Amino acid sequence: MITLHHLEKSQSIRILWLLEELGVPYEIKLYDRDPNTRLAPAAYKAISPLGTAPVITDGAVTLAETNAIVDYVLDGQPGSTLRPAPGSANRASYLFWFHTAQGSLQPLLTNKFVLGALTTRAPMLVRPIAKSLVGALNTAFFDPRLGALLKEIEKALGQSKWFAGDTLTAADIVMGYCMELAAHRAGMDETRFPNGHRFLKQMREYPSYIRAMEKDGKGTILL
Repeated sequence: MITLHHLEKSQSIRILWLLEELGVPYEIKLYDRDPNTRLAPAAYKAISPLGTAPVITDGAVTLAETNAIVDYVLDGQPGSTLRPAPGSANRASYLFWFHTAQGSLQPLLTNKFVLGALTTRAPMLVRPIAKSLVGALNTAFFDPRLGALLKEIEKALGQSKWFAGDTLTAADIVMGYCMELAAHRAGMDETRFPNGHRFLKQMREYPSYIRAMEKDGKGTILL
């Protein structure tokens, strides 16, 4: 049986949602972050190959990385509709958004968060320099790329209910965490991105997501 080692306020919520949506038997072990560093505790790092979330164990298998875990779990559920079949109408959209989440969007969101923390935690004497460097990086690199992605997200969600058609897929499960981050930290406001916020509303109201959040028990998935 799969065991999800679930770190609070992390990308692990995606796997919890996936397992709840599939309705497969699984075990969950909950881990709180270190109250001082906000990083994973030692008990979690002893299991996770990278010390990052998510991670699952399944017998002799220990597996990290969101998309690897999603594919591993879905490989065991060949009848699931969460992964459109090769050659189907929504396959290309599914592949694009499934991999955009971790290949493009999540790294940009994470880097912006880290750089933002740098400007507030840097020593007082060097803080102006840090803010200047971070501002230049945002203007030249992060903001244009995030802006382009958010436009594509808004366009895609204006054409279908979910990212790969009108039914939920694993692309939505992976993108969901990114969408929360984008709304809270990357300027995806409701006025300019109504389709993005419509997605968030329907995600938060989706029965399996509600069950996942109840099992998570923290009330928020964001640090």
